[in-house]
Amino acid sequence: MSCLRRPVRCVIAAALAGAIAACAMVPVAPPSQPTALPDGVTPQQMVANIRASAAGSAAELDVQPLRDPQVEDLRQQAAALEARGLYPDAAEMLQQALAVNPENPAVMQEMAEAAVLLWQFDQAEQLARRAHAAGSGVGPLCRRHWATVEQVAQARLALASEPPDARSRAGMQPEATALAAQQARADAAAAKQAREACTVSAPQRF
Repeated sequence: MSCLRRPVRCVIAAALAGAIAACAMVPVAPPSQPTALPDGVTPQQMVANIRASAAGSAAELDVQPLRDPQVEDLRQQAAALEARGLYPDAAEMLQQALAVNPENPAVMQEMAEAAVLLWQFDQAEQLARRAHAAGSGVGPLCRRHWATVEQVAQARLALASEPPDARSRAGMQPEATALAAQQARADAAAAKQAREACTVSAPQRF
């Protein structure tokens, strides 16, 4: 078709082509995700609280898992990715590290914290409990395991404490919500007690 003979059709065709190209260049907005729990706590704050629980003293018993150079390299990469806010990529690095050493409690704990950052609270609790079962049961890492369970329980309590209209929109029944809140309080209290029991004094040296 010659644009000299049919100028109107050419103008319309050019306009349509431009509109299609413009639509193709507009990025699709990702689905909206919450930035904080109903009580205002963010996953980043939850992880900060978990890691703060590891603070201790030189006088306590601290049994460290054996270190593998390949695993340590992947853990360092994961930490760098997390610092940049690339949480899914950090979780992928930790998954690779766990494939090298499936029973490493430190890696499982870091995966639990990565799951918290990704709002995967059920998985975070499962990984933390699995890490505790594979670990020494004492020391800073032990406290991080139970602090994770405690933080997840508090998150569930916050979600169960949403206003009635929000719970209704989410399809949550009042009875189920009350039971969930009660269970979350019990889980948080039990996890706190277990976390405190992780602190054991190192044997005296003569």
